[in-house]
Amino acid sequence: MKPIVLVHGFWVTPRSWENWKAHYEAKGHQVIAPGYPGFEVEVEALNANPDIITAVTVPAIIEKLEAEIKALPEAPIIIGHSAGGAFTQILLDHGYGAAGVAMNSAPTEGVRVVPLSQVKSTFPVLKSPGNRHRSVGLTLDEWKYAFTNTFSDEESKALYERYHIPANGGILWGSVLANFQPGHQDTWVDYHNDNRAPLLFISGSEDHIMPPSVQRSNVQHYKSNTITEHVEYEGYAHLLPAQKGWEEIADFALDWALRHAR
Repeated sequence: MKPIVLVHGFWVTPRSWENWKAHYEAKGHQVIAPGYPGFEVEVEALNANPDIITAVTVPAIIEKLEAEIKALPEAPIIIGHSAGGAFTQILLDHGYGAAGVAMNSAPTEGVRVVPLSQVKSTFPVLKSPGNRHRSVGLTLDEWKYAFTNTFSDEESKALYERYHIPANGGILWGSVLANFQPGHQDTWVDYHNDNRAPLLFISGSEDHIMPPSVQRSNVQHYKSNTITEHVEYEGYAHLLPAQKGWEEIADFALDWALRHAR
């Protein structure tokens, strides 16, 4: 059975994959959910010392993920959520993975669609250039809008307390500026790479921070002679991996990846 690599996004840690990891392991797969460099500690420790978060960079994240993948017995299925979706695209472009799934993915360089709900969701970071040099957390209300807008208040609060950490402001600012700076930036991929493994985008229709329009634009940028598909699930918010009914999506993602794996 192919191993599975689960890549988390910003404002959360590998803990956000806890249900998916157990679900796939019960099916017999080897599953790893690597943290970013320094994220080997728990959520509580990162909230207490966000300097670890501020120090991380995209190249360091990709280097660590590639090292984890190289240690596996064979090319894995790579599944990424949010920023982890962008990192999944980068890993596939670098030649890693048998297939990839990007859920509610952050865009790679060149995707210029910026819906108003995305602006509102990321405003806590982007409201000040000074946040390029610090990590910025979300309030419970901001988390509710960006991550769990279709969840009950009780569910949203419980997930906030279990998963939320600050996000690296420098990386978020960098992703915004990437389309306005010369040369390839940290989130660049070769959209014409014919050797890239098959890639599936999954969107939640109610996602505020990475709406389906962002996913559709990202898909349309790919001009390579490889499989690139997009599926949208009605009623799902950004924190799709924790929303009721996630098992159906987890099974679909894995089945698609195994059917199309190189």
